[in-house]
Amino acid sequence: MSGIEAISSRILEIQTTVASFSARAQPAMGTLLTQATSQSTTLQSATSSATAFDLLLAQAQATTTTATSTPGTFSLNADGIPSDLAAYGNGQVPAAALASVGSTGHKLWTPAAGAFETLLAAAKADGVDIGITDSYRTYDSQVDLAERKGLYSDGGLAAKPGTSDHGWGLSLDLKLDTAALSWMRTNGATYGFAEDVPREPWHWTFQGADA
Repeated sequence: MSGIEAISSRILEIQTTVASFSARAQPAMGTLLTQATSQSTTLQSATSSATAFDLLLAQAQATTTTATSTPGTFSLNADGIPSDLAAYGNGQVPAAALASVGSTGHKLWTPAAGAFETLLAAAKADGVDIGITDSYRTYDSQVDLAERKGLYSDGGLAAKPGTSDHGWGLSLDLKLDTAALSWMRTNGATYGFAEDVPREPWHWTFQGADA
């Protein structure tokens, strides 16, 4: 065999060896590529899920922050009258704007009713019982009360009809023993209620948080 033929034969052997190696390597490479692709897809899916979770968490936190940072949706005008009731007139508050105070049978402007229910629960937790003798008064009931008990300005116990805070669903007359009165004077303002009429320690008016 000539030198050229020997070289050509050697080249052929090398090419055959390389081809054989490539044939064996391709499945393994294919498997590695498939695994890499699968892992990449899984990672992308996990990343996407994590991103979605983070987004939902952020939204929940934002909602919670809004809820806890906004104590109420009401406001009182310069005269202490609920802005959303002023157009109706004292003693003419529509039923839809009033709410029952638990199962007491009494009604107040809705935010005031909710605040007083919270107050009652806190008092009860402290072993103090607070009763209610009067709450929202219509204009006609104010007229009747003034006729029976006389006007406050004349030494009686009734406000001039159309001027009472009872007519806005803000005030209550409470049944208080010594312990209950002491509790109200200590804690009432925390729930937005103030003792605001001289000679009437039973009369408490909702003036908003920290009254």
